Amino acid sequence: MTFALKAIAALSVCALPLTAGAEISIKDAYARSASPVAKSGAAFFVIENTGTEDDQLIDARSDAAKKVELHTHIDAGNGVMQMRQDEDGFPVPGGASHALARGGDHVMFMGLNAPFEQGNMLNVTLVFEKAGEIEVQIPVDLERQDAHGAMQHGKMDHGKMNSN
Repeated sequence: MTFALKAIAALSVCALPLTAGAEISIKDAYARSASPVAKSGAAFFVIENTGTEDDQLIDARSDAAKKVELHTHIDAGNGVMQMRQDEDGFPVPGGASHALARGGDHVMFMGLNAPFEQGNMLNVTLVFEKAGEIEVQIPVDLERQDAHGAMQHGKMDHGKMNSN
């Protein structure tokens, strides 16, 4: 076997997923912030696991903000939803999907390094328990309106968020 064929064979082995049981893909991704001067923003998408093994999104990283966390919403009572970090991450069962949507689970960017501008792309690394790191580019879409899962901004408690 020639050196070139050996190199191609080695590269093809490295391109295989770390585990054949968890096959993760990211669909319908977008990011947004509340305004051009906002200090925080969020990303939403659908995680599809076409494999047979359960997996879990356990972390997210990006140079778009000083801090990036996995967040969810909980009912704080009296119809007020409170955003908080979900340190356990988001499960994605084998053969199923998990939607990160407004008013629910999402990736939170705190202390933005630059404003989110319509059409820009965010480089984000999603870290899964089994599938490992997946690099994604998420478009900023400030105009998108999601009918399902959308929260009324006035009823959300941002008191637990900080951008330190």
